[in-house]
Amino acid sequence: MPLTRRGLLTGAAIGGGVVVAWALFPRSYPDVLEPGRGEYAFDAWLKIAEDGVVTVAVPQLEMGQGITTVLPQVVAAELGADWRQIAVEPAPVSGSYANVPLAARWAPLWMPFAAGLAEEPDGLVAQRFAEGRRFSATADGMSLAAFEGPCRNAAAAARAMLAQAAADRWNVSWEECEAQAGFIVHGDKRLRFAELAQEASTYDPPDPPPLRSEPHGEDPLPGQIEGAGDYPRLDLPSKVDGSFMFAGDVRLPGMVFAAIRHGPVDKATLVEFNQFSTQGIRGIVGAVKGNRWLAVAATNWWAAERALDTMKARFNVEFLADSDDFEARIDDALRKGEAHRIEERGGGYDSGGNASLALRYDVEPGVHAPLETASATARFEGGRLELWVATQAPESARIAAARALGIAVEDVVLYPMPAGGSFDSRLEHDHVIEVAMIARELGRPVQLTWSRWQELLRSRPRQPASLLVTAQIGKDGQGRIEGLKTRIATPPANMEFGQRLFDNKASWAAIRDSEGAADALACEGAMPVYDIPRVAVDHVPVEIGLPCSRMRGNAHGYTAFAIESFIDEVATRHGREPLSFRISMLGQDVRMAACLQRVARLAEWDGGQDQSGKGIACHRIGDAETGGRIACIASARAGDGGVRVTRLSAIVDIGRIVNLDIARQQIEGGLVFGLAMAMGASARYRSGLPVAQRLSDLNLPALTDCPEIEVEFMASEAPPADPGELGAVVAAPAIANALYSATGLRLRRLPLLSGGL
Repeated sequence: MPLTRRGLLTGAAIGGGVVVAWALFPRSYPDVLEPGRGEYAFDAWLKIAEDGVVTVAVPQLEMGQGITTVLPQVVAAELGADWRQIAVEPAPVSGSYANVPLAARWAPLWMPFAAGLAEEPDGLVAQRFAEGRRFSATADGMSLAAFEGPCRNAAAAARAMLAQAAADRWNVSWEECEAQAGFIVHGDKRLRFAELAQEASTYDPPDPPPLRSEPHGEDPLPGQIEGAGDYPRLDLPSKVDGSFMFAGDVRLPGMVFAAIRHGPVDKATLVEFNQFSTQGIRGIVGAVKGNRWLAVAATNWWAAERALDTMKARFNVEFLADSDDFEARIDDALRKGEAHRIEERGGGYDSGGNASLALRYDVEPGVHAPLETASATARFEGGRLELWVATQAPESARIAAARALGIAVEDVVLYPMPAGGSFDSRLEHDHVIEVAMIARELGRPVQLTWSRWQELLRSRPRQPASLLVTAQIGKDGQGRIEGLKTRIATPPANMEFGQRLFDNKASWAAIRDSEGAADALACEGAMPVYDIPRVAVDHVPVEIGLPCSRMRGNAHGYTAFAIESFIDEVATRHGREPLSFRISMLGQDVRMAACLQRVARLAEWDGGQDQSGKGIACHRIGDAETGGRIACIASARAGDGGVRVTRLSAIVDIGRIVNLDIARQQIEGGLVFGLAMAMGASARYRSGLPVAQRLSDLNLPALTDCPEIEVEFMASEAPPADPGELGAVVAAPAIANALYSATGLRLRRLPLLSGGL
């Protein structure tokens, strides 16, 4: 089969042989990067063809974040390849691509009773789990942390093997040869990778591989200058011309299209439907009844959707999620619930009822609303299931599908597809189970696509939360915070998610078995970046009956809002200018102070005085050494039409920048995502149903609502941090503080203005 970049982006390989994965000793794995005709595999990460094309395996889901450019860029830079000859192949699930840092980070989810044994990013316990489980999930911005090292090692080894082959031809030392733009060079002698690939693949790679002295990085450009980068996105041309293949673009011979209806949230059981009502609708192939859903397949999706409308499925529900109910439960838990101490500094802080200031912040459930709704294609033949699906957790999806059909996991082949957005919604795999069952019952290939209404109904939002922030403030009149405690009442959503992902539990079983559990991941970001002497973070778990999951920004989305709003309020109450007040409390975090000072210059900060409508916020995701930092100034106002944000200015420090254009895109997209969370993008429930049934009901920002956005990056030699979530979490507090500047009103609920002015 001829190889094309498009084909490589949409295919998957199954092969034999054995290859040792760098940095994953001492195991070996089946050779999952099978070479095609005229190709030669160098390890699990790359192969080189006789036409010079270098194919890089990417084990992470491409969902708009640019990972199918960033990892190949790491390989190309280390290998010395010509970027114009780089192609991408999505990697099948394999222990060769274990995401060990993410496994360590999520240790409380898969080993809750002894998580401390596995929380070291390079620890043996996490490594063994990730390898054995073939855990290559895409989440939490861990792709570079997990795979930059293996990619560099693989590329360096291949470069050495190519140099050895060339050196033997020239009778020189291979260490004297260099790799440049797809050539091995020695003096005035040059040989293309293509000429050396076959011979080089027979050499033994040096151990350890000869890495270049410095990892690849790009320098930030001053101001808003945009230059043509050396590594433009590989997926950009096909996305512009429409040829890029998403999960919903798969077409198989004889394939039919399925639509589906789910019951209310949660634990709904299908009890009846009118099976004779579809007469007269052309193209109907058949209906499939699940315990908790009803699907219809037809020769086109619209016919299937119309048929379901006429069938009027009815469900029995044991519990109906309702916003008034779970808000009352959260309120009760915040006031009287038993708390778990998650983190503390300086011995912690408890006010004993004598806090100088206590303020409450409330956040409604946040919805993902990706552009592409859940879509999956399945073919079940001869006891073997094939799946074409976009999934952030491919091995968990395979396991879930296998269990649903009662077959072995080895009989499930998953072809990873890109996603048209996710925001972590594709960590769940309900649609994978459904399409597998429909394909088995119909006996032919089928593509299942959820409508927007079913996506909003069935997908699990980020959990609602209420946060009580209390502080002991010094008596010198300067607003100096001496003690701070954040009490967070929210479901242990990550523990529930972990039981669904790793134990394949139903949502209600996961809620039941997680009741009362402490969830440290539900409190991320509550430990402030500020050098406050005594700090405590408490989690009050509360069972609300609403299945919840992870979402872009996760807990940082509400902890950043509460902490940065609170800091602004303290500054205002004590007559302190918000920027200088923050800088005065930063202690040793010089990088954050630099971000704040520079964003003030970029946005022409005026202190938010005289109803200027300017508000400031900053946040760090990660620890002081490796965490990413952002400082943001928003210009906003409130009116009859709601919130109007006119400008967002941000300074970002993400350490070494691998791809400047993609980093900028991620921050800009994150700021718009954060704007959406500030304005809407939340779910309220009545009688088990989301009130919002369409995208237009979510008050998402349209193109005309998008403000002027300015983003600049700090030059840094720190390890690279992920830019994907920083903008998403800092926008809401900056906008809230800007609205206070404009109106004099403090808004302590997300979405802002959800309770009116």
